[in-house]
Amino acid sequence: MGGVLYLCATPIGNLEDITFRAVRILREADLIAAEDTRNSRKLLQHYDIRTPMTSYHEFNKIEKGRRLVERLQAGETIALITDAGTPGISDPGEELVKMCIDAGIPVQAVPGAAACITGLIVSGMPARRFCFEAFLPQDKKDRRKILEELQDETRTIVLYEAPHRLVRTLKELHETLGNRELSICRELTKRYETIEHMTVAEALHYYEEQEPRGEYVLVLAGKTAEEQSREQREEWEKLTIEEHMAHYEKMGIDHKAAMKQVAKDRGVSKRDIYQALL
Repeated sequence: MGGVLYLCATPIGNLEDITFRAVRILREADLIAAEDTRNSRKLLQHYDIRTPMTSYHEFNKIEKGRRLVERLQAGETIALITDAGTPGISDPGEELVKMCIDAGIPVQAVPGAAACITGLIVSGMPARRFCFEAFLPQDKKDRRKILEELQDETRTIVLYEAPHRLVRTLKELHETLGNRELSICRELTKRYETIEHMTVAEALHYYEEQEPRGEYVLVLAGKTAEEQSREQREEWEKLTIEEHMAHYEKMGIDHKAAMKQVAKDRGVSKRDIYQALL
């Protein structure tokens, strides 16, 4: 080991959710760069890891990142850990990784727990394709832009949320995405873990009455093909049939083919279109 940055995944709740390899790397590294040294000290003490530790977080990621790169270039090995889960996912670790790559320093992942994947696989939602948005931006304009982009997202959507912002986020999701299916995963792998399956409206009603506590992973159903078809059909129905026909005929499509396409767009038979044009 030498001159390598290791991205070591740490537990997201249960202290046993760490790999043998991660424990070994943390013991053998010259230095551990931790998002919150006070929080990480509990983990290191639990596994009797005595490696020196330094802080690396959102507010010092550029200045401290340069110093860490210098130490790596000098041949030291550094293990990067976050408060919980996998470094680089919704934390400043991605900045250090980029700096190392630019400097030609090897970066290796030591895989393990990640709250987004843990929440996804227990949600019951389709997991083959998913969209991870982490925490929505605090800036209203940026937040609105992302929510609008998610309106037509067909993949399963995974979000993180803090308890004091949960109700606000549920309201915005209901307003922009509608009453989708939702899995609310709270305090994953911890003692008071709960996983609830409901709709956005049901979750909003519940948490308006019950104070949210703990950290949340929200797994939201994407827009279905049926919803997409209905919305597209509603858009076409804003046109008259003559306008709809003209849309295709201007594209060079012959009259019969245009009638067939208009019938398909509107979910009716070609005979219905023919009769309407007469």
